[in-house]
Amino acid sequence: MFVAWRELRFARGRFVLIGSVVALITVLVGFLTGLTGGLAAQNVSALLGLPGDRIVLQEQPSGTATFSESAISPSVQEQWRSAAGVHAVTPIGIAQTRATHGSTGAGVAIFSVPAGAPASTVTDLAPTKDDEIGLSAGAADALHARTGDTISLGGSTYRVSRIGGDAWYSHTPVIAMTPDAWGSLDKKTGGDGLATLLAVQGDPDWTAVATSTHTVAQPPLSALPHLETFRSEIGSLALMVAMLFGISALVVGAFFTVWTMQRASDVAVLKALGASTNTLMRDALGQALVVLAAGVGAGLLVVVGLGLLVSGKLPFMVNVFTTLVPALAMVVLGLAGAAVALRTITKADPLTALGSNR
Repeated sequence: MFVAWRELRFARGRFVLIGSVVALITVLVGFLTGLTGGLAAQNVSALLGLPGDRIVLQEQPSGTATFSESAISPSVQEQWRSAAGVHAVTPIGIAQTRATHGSTGAGVAIFSVPAGAPASTVTDLAPTKDDEIGLSAGAADALHARTGDTISLGGSTYRVSRIGGDAWYSHTPVIAMTPDAWGSLDKKTGGDGLATLLAVQGDPDWTAVATSTHTVAQPPLSALPHLETFRSEIGSLALMVAMLFGISALVVGAFFTVWTMQRASDVAVLKALGASTNTLMRDALGQALVVLAAGVGAGLLVVVGLGLLVSGKLPFMVNVFTTLVPALAMVVLGLAGAAVALRTITKADPLTALGSNR
């Protein structure tokens, strides 16, 4: 990489410029990815925290299944419980309402959680009495409540029996109630008091049981698109992330294409002196890799630093999938864009250096 290093030293302004652009795009991609992860967690973390191999939703006459319309009758619950290979069935009711604690109010998601359900983030919130509730960490923070406080829901008051981990549903923190208390509250707000979904553990013939009960049984991740808010929100954000990745490849590719065309004569001289095409290609890609690594590395540091700073105030997630994975994707796409410029190197004619074009 002798030529590449010389260019990096003597044309610092150009490479600092493209490195800065790469860093800015990395910041944009990183922040949007972290925000997407944070919003997704506030949308579906409670569903991913259910104790089951599959989430079962009631199929509608139209053939679709959604969390907002699903209502599973006791007979369907019994069919799943009696199916061969099923180890545990946990019926979960979901409703959204407003909770108040003193002068503080917040929108919450009410989950009915039966006592004795398999352990999970959500079921660990389950109270033992109808006049008690369990708060997720988000609900406790939103309501400024502690264990023993009294919370008002739907005109009735409940005592906080426990505060557990973080669980969110459709951007509202989760509050757990007993099935009887939840059924009464759901009917007050216009519902039917039926469970919204079943969290099923075991290894039955999923397709056969689902067909016979007119339900849809899917792993938790595959079931998330049945939540309308998740599908629309994540689809939009994912499209923006994909567009930023495409822009990064175009920007880096355009820069190195123009740069390589400007030094076509130098490449021809090197070929006339005996440099192989493969050597020159490695030289150009190595140069692109250095610029990308510097730009992406700088942008990644900014994303991690500011992400940790705002994570308590914004729904922002900082982990490997929102930092390192996008950064590696940026490097790969940048190299793919830079590879477009290699055509100038492969087509360079050594006779150019000897003046045949003059």
